[in-house]
Amino acid sequence: MSDIREYNELKPRLDKASYVDKSAVVIGNVILGKNSSIWCNAVARGDVSYIKIGENTNIQDLTMMHVTHYHPERSEETPLIIGDNVTVGHSCCLHACTIKDNVLVGMGSTLLDNCVIEKNVIIGAGSLVASNKVLESGYLYFGNPLKQVRKLTDAEIDHIQYSAEHYVKVMHLHKSS
Repeated sequence: MSDIREYNELKPRLDKASYVDKSAVVIGNVILGKNSSIWCNAVARGDVSYIKIGENTNIQDLTMMHVTHYHPERSEETPLIIGDNVTVGHSCCLHACTIKDNVLVGMGSTLLDNCVIEKNVIIGAGSLVASNKVLESGYLYFGNPLKQVRKLTDAEIDHIQYSAEHYVKVMHLHKSS
């Protein structure tokens, strides 16, 4: 059974057509959309702000998701918002950022507070997206420090969608076994 728990009267809201692996941890104010999945040993901790994950999005193994709390003298509350048809590779760290629709985040990448990833973006494995950085739609980004590498091809943009659709199929196979 998945570790899905309330925190300070904040309960996760998981669509009935979503999937959370039995080893994953989901805490507090987390919203998981239709056909979205959180895989093995991933953590979504919506304790001091909220996490919203759209539809047909997959959060792969060992990914850590968290938020930033409000402090009147130092910071504003910053949620983690992930759009539709997003693939987040294994072992990523997503902290209080916004990822729009149709994005692929490569394995081992770190996305920091208040960065915004526009739609139709690929972030290469092991990349670091700094706080407050905005990644323009339609490009491949890679590295630490992060660099815009080149414009995506139509085939690469289609592949992002394919990846999301593939994980919906895999999710349904896991749910039925």
